[in-house]
Amino acid sequence: MTAPDLEAINPALAGATAQLRTTSAVRERSRQLLARARQGQSRWFAVDDGFMETAAGEVVAATRERYPKLHIPYHSRWRHFEAGGVDRKAQLDQRMAGWSAPEKAHTRIDLAVVSVLLDAGAGADWKYVEPASGQTFTRSEGLGVASFHAFSAGLFSSDKNRPLQADAQGLRALVSDHLAAAFQVGPHNPLVGLEGRVTLLRRLGEALSEQPEVFGDEVQRPGGLFDMLVSPLGPAVPPTADIAAHDILSQLLASFSGIWPSGSSLGTVPLGDCWRHEAVQGEGLTAGWIPFHKLSQWLSYSLLEPFEWAGVQVRGLDALTALPEYRNGGLLLDAGVLRLRDGAAASQVWLPSDEIIVEWRALTVALLDELARDVRLQLGLDEARLPLACVLEGGTWAAGRALAQRLRAGLPPLQVQSDGTVF
Repeated sequence: MTAPDLEAINPALAGATAQLRTTSAVRERSRQLLARARQGQSRWFAVDDGFMETAAGEVVAATRERYPKLHIPYHSRWRHFEAGGVDRKAQLDQRMAGWSAPEKAHTRIDLAVVSVLLDAGAGADWKYVEPASGQTFTRSEGLGVASFHAFSAGLFSSDKNRPLQADAQGLRALVSDHLAAAFQVGPHNPLVGLEGRVTLLRRLGEALSEQPEVFGDEVQRPGGLFDMLVSPLGPAVPPTADIAAHDILSQLLASFSGIWPSGSSLGTVPLGDCWRHEAVQGEGLTAGWIPFHKLSQWLSYSLLEPFEWAGVQVRGLDALTALPEYRNGGLLLDAGVLRLRDGAAASQVWLPSDEIIVEWRALTVALLDELARDVRLQLGLDEARLPLACVLEGGTWAAGRALAQRLRAGLPPLQVQSDGTVF
């Protein structure tokens, strides 16, 4: 059901859905749960603000180690394409020599979308050996490098003469054996959730084909987002082109809402990464719901650079929120800012819908906004030089991973049974 149809049939439902697809709702409702936890009303967590300086210090240390000159890029999938010190973007650019700025943007967006959707937990036993460099990669970096080469080889394209694209027909025709071969999966190199990844990409192909007005009349590609948002009247990029970061997210949430398997919905409208918590206040149908849209925001962060590289100014970066996943949330638990009221919770396996996980993610969003201010103070940088996208990259994710490695051999402090679209 398209947005105009929904609005005509049920205005209240349309309004509630639109509100839950905003980052202002993510932030405001996360802050509700943080205020409640600070008042001692959370059954799961205690907040100790005395450890915020400690947590900020961990982030600053990670940032200075990773980026000594403090030239910090955005937290995005493009960093994983740089794994092992290899400039794979330059390899891609070389193959696109002579292309127009929009054509390059289409390919970069296609790559980022497919790669992010493949970025679910790989499991501890999987690795990828890059043939050209001979380097071995695991986890997110491995998935990033593997997906880069799968894309470059044309795995997601239906046109053998145009390998550097992902299109609806190619995605819908994707088979597990081909993805497994591209990711070097075998009996001794198992990849968690292979079938789920294939299903998600097929569903992406369906979503693309059902929305030619967004993704293209003849060949539907994720890169069609660029034309819709930037140059709907022609192929050239206007010299003064600009776009709000939240507009990218809004379009992703509207166009991809049907591909997520979470099952959360208002009526017949899928909500994606949006969950119930009895203490969350809101108007009308939104009461009791807290949205996060983590993967859609991770994708939005990963699309900032393709737009900018095409000459488009992206405004309002800090409208996007911190990513509520286990590295950022783990940083807060491991640094002492958050404390479990019942330590036994750490030994259980939870679902994304369980209240403790919903609350952990909300506290992560709210506290990382505050932590970002402390990090900027310690580094002597203002918001313009260190937006949240760079704090995350510097940053919180790396510090969370380092603490987890020191304390539990890399395992997160809370165990979540996820389908790969939440964490």
